[in-house]
Amino acid sequence: MAKAKAKDTEKDGGGTIALNKRARHEYHIDQRFECGIELQGWELKALRAGRINFGEGSYAIIQHGEVFLVGAQIPPLISASTHVVANDRRTRKLLLHREEIDRLIGAVERKGYTLVPTALYWKHNKVKCEIGLAKGKQEHDKRQSDKEREWAVDKQRVMRAHNRVG
Repeated sequence: MAKAKAKDTEKDGGGTIALNKRARHEYHIDQRFECGIELQGWELKALRAGRINFGEGSYAIIQHGEVFLVGAQIPPLISASTHVVANDRRTRKLLLHREEIDRLIGAVERKGYTLVPTALYWKHNKVKCEIGLAKGKQEHDKRQSDKEREWAVDKQRVMRAHNRVG
């Protein structure tokens, strides 16, 4: 039974390509959206090899009713992109439904939110990008979230030690 489940995940191509940990540290992410991403062939091959860097300056913008991913770097594979002049930091179009784009436009323009890419992953042999509707954190918020994370680790350690004894 477990082997069949492992085969299904291999067939689906499921799995995380990259996580943007900086986004979770720098922003309060209120809402997440799953969207497709428009890629070229050499970019897809590079993503299969796990080559992507969200970096400090990656974000999503809305222009003319369309959403674009800016600043994500996909370095080309030397063997796969010999015939193409590869621009690894090009702006890539994100694919969303019209209602979702309209909701994002309202939040970004009226409420002052930012669109931040949080993850890139495989879903049914397609690359999906998760963008988050986020507000920036202040320095004291970052310290508070660090304390909460450290407390969660300490709490797990204490619970493990307690369960071993009792």
